[in-house]
Amino acid sequence: MNFHNELEKLGIVLDERKTKQFEVYYQKLIEVNQVMNLTAITEKEEVYRKHFLDSLELARVLDNESGYTLCDVGSGAGFPSVPLAIVFEKVSVTIIDALNKRITFLNDLIQKLEISNVKAIHARAEDFAKEKREFFDVVTARAVARLNVLAELCLPLTKVGGLFVAMKGSSGKEELLEAKKAIEQLGGKIQEVVEFTLPDEEERRQILIIQKIKTTPFKFPRNFNKIKEKPL
Repeated sequence: MNFHNELEKLGIVLDERKTKQFEVYYQKLIEVNQVMNLTAITEKEEVYRKHFLDSLELARVLDNESGYTLCDVGSGAGFPSVPLAIVFEKVSVTIIDALNKRITFLNDLIQKLEISNVKAIHARAEDFAKEKREFFDVVTARAVARLNVLAELCLPLTKVGGLFVAMKGSSGKEELLEAKKAIEQLGGKIQEVVEFTLPDEEERRQILIIQKIKTTPFKFPRNFNKIKEKPL
């Protein structure tokens, strides 16, 4: 796979600085992964395809030319938020993750990459919603939980008129049916499902786009144990 060529198909052109940033990201990920479980994928081309390129497939649905606020919930090792912050320089990116050691890794990474449009915060989404309720233009999540759980964590953070964008594998449409009632209850409306395949893969991946059309009732999000035990 030629990373630059694949990105050009998405309308993304990497200059020398950004190319170097992705190389530094890869090296740092592999280095820290030896002492902390960040990813099971470590082979270079696989990381570039399954993490970096997959994250940037969001360019199919998000504008990379204008400035807006984006929150990535449960970002793990920084996907999709850090690749987006490298490429979407006008977007103000906030990463939240419940595991402090991952946030420490991300803050070290952000410093090493010298990117100023992203910050990483140690917080649970249901607590962060008290502080930043309906604040973000776009809220993203990749492989965090099933959609009926994820919707309750992400839609309270999404401003009315904004988008909640969930990245899913082949189960996306099935999860969408399961979560339809929850999405409506939380003030969302299913807008579109965008399908794509990564190079050299057969599995169709899905980007689920949910528009926030009305205010989320204040009783949501509930405590995470309740969300997990009894999804909407």
